[in-house]
Amino acid sequence: MVHTKCLIIGSGPAGYTAAIYAARAEMKPLLYEGLQPGGQLTTTNEVENFPGYPQGVTGPEMMIQLREQALRFETDVRSGFISKVDFSRTIHTCWAEDGTEIHAETVIIATGASAKYLGLPSEQHYLQTGGGVSACAVCDGFFYRGQETVIVGAGDSACEEAHYLSKLCTKVTMLVRKDDFRASKIMADRVKKTANIEILYNTETVEVLGDGQVVTGALVKNNVTNEERTIPCTGFFVAIGHTPNTAIFKDFIHLDETGYIQYAQPGTSKTNVPGVFVSGDAADKTYRQAITAAGTGCMAALDAERYLASLH
Repeated sequence: MVHTKCLIIGSGPAGYTAAIYAARAEMKPLLYEGLQPGGQLTTTNEVENFPGYPQGVTGPEMMIQLREQALRFETDVRSGFISKVDFSRTIHTCWAEDGTEIHAETVIIATGASAKYLGLPSEQHYLQTGGGVSACAVCDGFFYRGQETVIVGAGDSACEEAHYLSKLCTKVTMLVRKDDFRASKIMADRVKKTANIEILYNTETVEVLGDGQVVTGALVKNNVTNEERTIPCTGFFVAIGHTPNTAIFKDFIHLDETGYIQYAQPGTSKTNVPGVFVSGDAADKTYRQAITAAGTGCMAALDAERYLASLH
């Protein structure tokens, strides 16, 4: 059994930033890295929009640096994940998958969210090579300026990302699986009125095409006529939603209808359970950027520190 003033669950920009602040406040945090150490950024080859890196940095490199900074202030970083929690008492009990029982005075949830993908082998291949598949137009669209891209999705965020890409790319082809958008009318209309966005309804991706290293096109099929065609593109964006990694908290923490943790008090990182705080993409379905995750990680550590001070 382990006792800690502060348990941090997750190791993306939110978790590591929380660890840096908590450690410097003498809270001696214990951080569990989770199933994907470094979080979603480890699947991002180039990060050019995080302040302080004038030449850009790779996602994995940035996460290694954040981890080293957390370790420098003596954060206890452990591999493995938290498999169960009990937030029913003042001291919060959490269990790691190896059976370790942790008693924590405060808990910072930084478990993030996972982008949904189509699940095609070719899509996963080019996601791994960093050769043209992405789930974030705001993060990666800049690399495709002056080029042709394809985006899959029919909701508000897909429309938002398509519109964002249209300002950078010569042409954006939008693949909508059904015969209409799921998005709000205002968002759908904005896309329909954009000259360089072509919308293909009733259309699904058969395969992401490429030369083994980079994407060169997409083979798509009309699911009404079964007609197939190839669309040339260098970037293939998937905007079919995210799944917040919050299932283990559902018995104790208020979640919205899609599973995101709800803030108990806007402008803070507080959840409905005193002493439990949330940061990063587990609660953020709007911005989903490394920099905003880091900011809320800082907030969560400061809120945890103030909470502990109020008890003594």
